[in-house]
Amino acid sequence: MQGCILYFSGTTMKFADIGLSEELLKSVAEAGYDEPTPIQAQAIPSVLMMKDIIGIAQTGTGKTASFVLPMIDILAHGRSRARMPRSLILEPTRELAAQVAENFEKYGKNHNLSMALLIGGVSMGDQIKALEKGVDVLIATPGRLMDLFDRGRILMSGCELLVIDEADRMLDMGFIPDIESICSKLPATRQTMLFSATMPPPIKKLSDQFLNNPKYIEVSRPATANTSIDQSLIEVAPKAKRKLIVDILDNEGVETAIIFCNRKTEVRDLCESLRKDGFDAGQIHGDMDQSARLAELDRFKSGEINILCASDVAARGLDIKGVSHVINYDIPWHPDDYIHRIGRTGRAGATGVAITFVTRSDAEHVESIQKLTGMKIPIRKERKGKATSKPAEKAPDKKDSENSEPAKRKAPRQEDASKRPRQNDRPKKPRQDDAPKKPAHAAKVEDEKPPVVQADDIDDGWNGPMPSFLGAKLNR
Repeated sequence: MQGCILYFSGTTMKFADIGLSEELLKSVAEAGYDEPTPIQAQAIPSVLMMKDIIGIAQTGTGKTASFVLPMIDILAHGRSRARMPRSLILEPTRELAAQVAENFEKYGKNHNLSMALLIGGVSMGDQIKALEKGVDVLIATPGRLMDLFDRGRILMSGCELLVIDEADRMLDMGFIPDIESICSKLPATRQTMLFSATMPPPIKKLSDQFLNNPKYIEVSRPATANTSIDQSLIEVAPKAKRKLIVDILDNEGVETAIIFCNRKTEVRDLCESLRKDGFDAGQIHGDMDQSARLAELDRFKSGEINILCASDVAARGLDIKGVSHVINYDIPWHPDDYIHRIGRTGRAGATGVAITFVTRSDAEHVESIQKLTGMKIPIRKERKGKATSKPAEKAPDKKDSENSEPAKRKAPRQEDASKRPRQNDRPKKPRQDDAPKKPAHAAKVEDEKPPVVQADDIDDGWNGPMPSFLGAKLNR
């Protein structure tokens, strides 16, 4: 919920000034918050007045609390009925749905509200039992909700409040027909809130169709990159990416990093490669079941692993504190996804680093991103597989090294490969690139064939064909 502070009539606005109940203000204060972010200060009073809302806000602006907090107070009065939820929040991914549920538990602890989470990847049994008891708040992904509706396990006629979150992400994932179907099953007199980072024409059409005279709130430009993030591009041949990522993790002061790939197979392969190199790496992608994905996120948040290889399922909405670096191993196919990926770092006023690998076929993607963000991202030269042009630091004195404490198994790694603690203490063969040979990046790019992308390998963050830009060169 951190962010800029909204100033009103020369004084700082407080949560106590925007109409929330005493019980809710107590929960907010116990969570450590006193001043609302701009989206919260503008949206919460309107939601409490039962107005429809269109909120244009990026992730990290506190938009989740802007609908969770007033919903708790609105739903405090009333009674739920079996299979008829009183309110519905639609989220594009399981992770975002689970995160919203956490917010309701945190802020609603002084209210006696029931909640159910309907997401794929887990058994329907417990979800159906919760619905049978009656719920005040239903948080769902469109697919699982439609499945249970078609089975006759849920009725929409009692829903008085609807939230469509991350609407542009819903569009990217092909959920708009489901959203239209769900909206048509809800009471016409309901209150509706729609939140999105951008407002493309299909989302504008959706809002015109299902919202009634909404209040429009925009707290920033539809797509802007956080100015506290140091962004850069590195030109690299596709076959040299593995060597380059290792060099960056070793030499650039990486504390925690999320590495984004476009394809699920690349996420798996990269994670395995980094583990073999001795890094504490995990992975998250659409082929993993929900329990496995949440377990990896918990390991990353707790510090058990400090590198997370991910597809775009981790690009939006996930609030993970202290991510020092975001690395785009593959440049995203959608420019909007670039904004959301790098937004995983530089959060809550902190600074962050975003590095994007680009090949000679990525020029048009770079151009689209720079047009969207309104800035030219600086290009860093790759020299002999190195990710930085800074001179190498002088090696520590042997005597000092002997008296110093051993480095932890986090990036940057220990330089002496023979002393690296390996997983399960099993000896490992030295990496092939330790042997003298021609550098991987020395291969001619013209001789490399573009990868063939299988339809089932594209993660659920993208549902279109892979672009094929051949021979384009980056403008220097």
